[in-house]
Amino acid sequence: MCGIVAYVGDREAYPIIIDGLRRLEYRGYDSAGVSIINGSFNNYKKQGKVSDLEQLLEGKDLHGTIGMGHTRWATHGVPNDVNAHPHLSGDGNLSIIHNGIIENYASLKQALENLGHTFKSDTDTEVLIHLIEEIRKGEKDLSLEEATRQALQKVDGAYAIVILEKDNPDKIVGAKKSSPLVLGIGDGEYFLASDASPMVKYTDKVIYLEDEEIVTIERDKGYQIRTIENKVTNPKVLQIDLKIEELEKGGYDHFMLKEIYQQPVTIAESMRGRINAAEGWCKLGGMELHMNRFLNAKRIILTACGTSWHAAMIAEYLFEDLARIPTEVEYASEFRYRNPIITPDDVIIAISQSGETADTLAAIKSAKTKGAFLYGIVNNVGSSIPRETHSGSYTHAGPEIGVASTKAFTSQLTVLTMMAIILGYQKGKISEDYYHRLLSELESIPAQVAKILNKSEQIKYIAGEVRNASNALYLGRGYNFPIALEGALKLKEISYIHAEGYPAAEMKHGPIALIDMYMPVVIIATNESAREKIISNIQEVKARKGIVIAIITEGDDKIKEMADFSIEIPMIEEPLSPLLSVIPLQILSYHIAVMRGCHVDQPRNLAKSVTVE
Repeated sequence: MCGIVAYVGDREAYPIIIDGLRRLEYRGYDSAGVSIINGSFNNYKKQGKVSDLEQLLEGKDLHGTIGMGHTRWATHGVPNDVNAHPHLSGDGNLSIIHNGIIENYASLKQALENLGHTFKSDTDTEVLIHLIEEIRKGEKDLSLEEATRQALQKVDGAYAIVILEKDNPDKIVGAKKSSPLVLGIGDGEYFLASDASPMVKYTDKVIYLEDEEIVTIERDKGYQIRTIENKVTNPKVLQIDLKIEELEKGGYDHFMLKEIYQQPVTIAESMRGRINAAEGWCKLGGMELHMNRFLNAKRIILTACGTSWHAAMIAEYLFEDLARIPTEVEYASEFRYRNPIITPDDVIIAISQSGETADTLAAIKSAKTKGAFLYGIVNNVGSSIPRETHSGSYTHAGPEIGVASTKAFTSQLTVLTMMAIILGYQKGKISEDYYHRLLSELESIPAQVAKILNKSEQIKYIAGEVRNASNALYLGRGYNFPIALEGALKLKEISYIHAEGYPAAEMKHGPIALIDMYMPVVIIATNESAREKIISNIQEVKARKGIVIAIITEGDDKIKEMADFSIEIPMIEEPLSPLLSVIPLQILSYHIAVMRGCHVDQPRNLAKSVTVE
């Protein structure tokens, strides 16, 4: 989950690297560091955010046209200056940055200590650079890339690494396995980074490295990519469509707020070219190519983590309700280890914003060996999941930098909803009239979301009334039960208030014991199919003096009178209601977090892309 960036060319490296670290900070912000070669290594690192590193570097000599930087999410070793990257070899000639986990580092470290190596940090990364150093000792003229290749053959785990050599200030070596690494190709200059964001100001030409590939970049000779088995590869150079303004806050106080307000546009982008209610069609290219696999599927299994798992849960309701296909939802982290029963008649749908989620990747690789058809739903073009699946759909949400997912979630949900509608119609499980009604209302979602966003000040007032709560409960039924889970997760992630989501009927089976006058209870009360049951739930909370915040359909005066606070959303067909009911919960969490003085975009202990187990 760490962020790495490196540069070699004719420009000063430091401004490019520090700007790149700012753009990659969503991947980790426990510590940061840079390494610039100018006759010797200028190595600086600091616990804390990139801004703390910048303060440390004021007045330092950072001239040089080759260098690298790292922003860390701690795995091995507590966040401090010593454990921050870059790490040096014992002789001080090599410097490394690393995203991932070396699983067998302990045994490697012991073997190296037996050979006389000493270590300054608690990290697995320092072990790797000492291993490369040790391999070169055995063969005096061994190149850095060859020593790296031999070292990686001894390594178990995940890595995206970049290595610099003090005595060779024109060369960068990088390598990748199960963690992303992108090569940017400019005019006489080259970049390596965890994603394309640090290089978009300078080039739109990139190569996404494959697993177990090693890239060698030399200032005047260009680049060469080899496999860990030493076979030269010739990957395709891609042109990325990423604009620098997409990576800026654009006048908003936080990226999360910007991304919440982008949702009318991003939901529309997820549907663009895929739906036309007036003409009565909805299609997804990735599905059309393999429609028989979907229509003949005995079962759909959705696998994901975090917020994407909540989107998968809603999809379970959608596929079973609209298409009548048995559907299961699996945490990817459990699915990969559970030895699940998978057959060639199953369709596995993997959902991930980054397309790099380690557990989700491992889950689909396992399912692939059992003959299942794999479909990916991801946001990041060029990521690993699209390469591992048979087909899929991009969500087209654009870069999501706030760690707490908002627009990526609604874009995932939009794609999943279209999939269910297509399958339901093609299988003859929904009527012609209902099909057209769903298409029409789905097209209206962006405008309806915009209406809800206009209620931000009202929601901000409610946030002020409950911001000092220590706990919160979120309740929903049917399609909106997963939205209760998502609302609770958002509150936990960014405001550090303990919150739990439950099916509303389960409140009586334990959580009701927690309700008192200090407990906000958010009830998603838009389901017409369970209206009377929801009203009963509200009465049960009120009888115990709980504070009720109700998400209701416009004009629902009865529930409005019962609740302490209410937020209205437009009326919509029930399968589409999660796309609307989640919006006020995002806004509520945001305002509560800001009022509590929390760092909204970089909540403690979290990172955007979970690329390690």
